This record gives sequence, structure tokens and C-alpha cells, in this order.
Amino acid sequence: MSNFRQTPLTCSGHTRPVVHLAFSEITPFGYFSISACKDGKPMLRQGDTGDWIGTFEGHKGAVWGATLNRDASRAATGAADFSAKLWDAESGEELYTFPHKHIVKTVNFSSTSKQLLTGSQAKLCKIFDLEKYDAEPTVLSGHTGNVRAALFTPDDKKFISISDDKTVRIWDAHNHNEISKIDLPAIPSSLELTRNGKIFLVTYGSTTSFYNTDTFEQIKTFDAPTQINSSSLHPTKDIYVSGGEDFKMYKFDYVSGDEIESFKGHFGPVHCVRFSPDGEIYASGSEDGTLRLWQTNVGQTYGLWKCVMPDEVTNNSDSSPVIKAET
Repeated sequence: MSNFRQTPLTCSGHTRPVVHLAFSEITPFGYFSISACKDGKPMLRQGDTGDWIGTFEGHKGAVWGATLNRDASRAATGAADFSAKLWDAESGEELYTFPHKHIVKTVNFSSTSKQLLTGSQAKLCKIFDLEKYDAEPTVLSGHTGNVRAALFTPDDKKFISISDDKTVRIWDAHNHNEISKIDLPAIPSSLELTRNGKIFLVTYGSTTSFYNTDTFEQIKTFDAPTQINSSSLHPTKDIYVSGGEDFKMYKFDYVSGDEIESFKGHFGPVHCVRFSPDGEIYASGSEDGTLRLWQTNVGQTYGLWKCVMPDEVTNNSDSSPVIKAET
């Protein structure tokens, strides 16, 4: 694989910084991605190719958070217009607007898609009943700073939130009380929960820390050469990727924390990175207004990447293999 060069796919369409992205699970139609952008127009794409499917139009401010439910039938977004919106992801129709009293920074579905979790600059987390849109939400207070991200665990029994108050908090999603709190040395920039729910990772400063979701104990912590805005752990838990302020994408060994490789591709700081549900690619969103897709194992035919062997190119057996990204 050393003969191959990473050739990312660039997904254009946004006109301002891309600040958040999320993938659905694998469905009978493949998997999908959604991106949140300061242009106020979250976009739905085919996950493995980045092909644009549609834009959810209705927000009147920057969209800070966006997510899909497991089968990609519903989407949710949170924005600077003091609202979270629920969408039919197949038709693009807006189903409901949930008003807030401040900027909504994060949205997340429960595994059953019956609840929507939001976090806002009102320093609150809220849980909305998606079977009774007009019901009053459950409000959870405790953070003393803006809530940056909040995620349900896969069993829907707990959820985890991070805040500008330099804490990670774990909540009981049924009794609605705080279970535990983790103090951090700096303001956290991102939160990810592995798909099996066993590990959650938090980035702050140049550090990525990994925690046990059951015990809340720190498993590992590694530093990077730059300020890290987002990290994502591969489904097999052998590598993780990070992006930050120096425009670079980094790949690290999860066991040792050693840097495996790094490379530039974006023309601005990287705000968000996520592995696809099958782990074959990871996506990144940047200040440069683009979403980019990267191969985890460069040199494989996957999505729009085609591995062309030497004899298919020049009939010269001494030539190196070529990896092409079709656009």
C-alpha cells in the first residue's frame, strides 16, 4: 500500500465553514451523511461517494449541529436561529420546529428515533418526545457553560454532554439526573461515542482522551502536534483520526498513540472528522467550506475510488499501481 497516495474526494456545495457532520447506519440503500454549515443549509449526501442528495432549507442562521437517525429516514438540525428542526430525510420536508431560548449547538436521536436530545448556549440539555411534538420537553440543568455536544448511548439509558464549563457530564436519560462528572483541563471541542457504545472520546486542546462508558474511567489519552478540534475512532479500534488548526489530517495508532501519517488536503482548519459505519472511509469538514472523504486503507476499490493495476494503465509490469478518485 506504500505505493499509493491518499486522494480525497472533495464535496463542494457549502458556501461557509462546515462545522459538524454525521453518518447514518448502513441501510438497504447504503449509508448517508449529513453536514452542518454556517451557511444555514445542511446537506444530505450518499455516504460512500459524497454525491449530493438534497439540502434542508428552513433555518435562518448558521447550523451548528446535524444528525441522522439509524435508517436515515429522519434528520435533525440545530441552529443559531434558536431552534432545532426535525426533517423527513427522504422528502426533505420539515416536520417540526422545536423552539429554544438560545443557539442550539447539538442534536441527537435516541436509538428508537422516539426522542430528540438537544444542547444549547442556554447551558441546558433538552429531551423532546418525537411522538408528541407539542409536549413540553424534559429540561436538564447542571452545566455552567454552553453545551457543545450531547449524545445518547445506544441503549438510550444514558446520555453524555460536554460544555464550555470544562466538564463532561453523564446523565440518566430516564430519571433525568446527573450520574457523574469529569473535569477537563481545557474547554472540550468534540465528543464521539463508538457505535457499540463502549467508549466515548473527547478532544480538548491538543489532546484526545478515551473513556469507558460504563465506568466513566479514562482508558487512554494522547497528544497531537496541533490543537485538535475533532477525533474519531475506527470501528475496529486499531486507529483513530484527528483534524485541527494546522489544516492537517492525522492518523494515529490507538494502542500506542504513535502518529502513522499526516497530510494536508483542506485549506483551512478542520472542524469535524468521522469514520463511516463500515470504517472504509472517514469524512472531514473544514473552515474552507468543503467536506472531504478519505480512504482508511488507500489502494482499495471503494465508492468512487478505483484501483488501476499497472498493466491496465501502461502494460508495463514495472509500473506502480495507481489509485484514482472519480469525480
